[in-house]
Amino acid sequence: MKKLGIAVFILLILGSVGYFFFIKLGGNTPILLSVVSDAPSTLIGKTYRGTPQDPKLGETFREIEQLQSLNPGTKIHTIYYLEPAGKLDTMEVFVGLDLPFATGELETKAFPENQYISAKLIANKWVMPGPEKVKEEIREFAKSKNLTLKGIFIDKITSESEVEVIAPVE
Repeated sequence: MKKLGIAVFILLILGSVGYFFFIKLGGNTPILLSVVSDAPSTLIGKTYRGTPQDPKLGETFREIEQLQSLNPGTKIHTIYYLEPAGKLDTMEVFVGLDLPFATGELETKAFPENQYISAKLIANKWVMPGPEKVKEEIREFAKSKNLTLKGIFIDKITSESEVEVIAPVE
């Protein structure tokens, strides 16, 4: 009986410490949702289609990161058109920067919409909400404001602990 009491006490201490660190890392931070009356930024970049394991995915990101270093103040954006369910599933992702014009072999993604929903997440990457949770909150917010989403979700990576999800509105 004494051993059971000690085990319960240790579990309570570990749970409390774990919860403390979860909160300190921003695990309970709400998603900040707002409607922005402006067009989403024009993006230039590359589309990768393949598996998550393919080295070409890393090459695509490194190429855009290199371009970012030549254009201070720009942020990396991603648009997942097809998300993989597993390591061997096909994915399609656009990786780009917020620049007004394309150079070389880069594609341009322009958004004609004049309004979008912004969802800002500020938390450590280990406790940040998953993409499906964020998308669901954006959908609920759009419904509450009687807005129709275009169906595209643009991830703007501001820093390692801050991401903005941009959802254009029709």
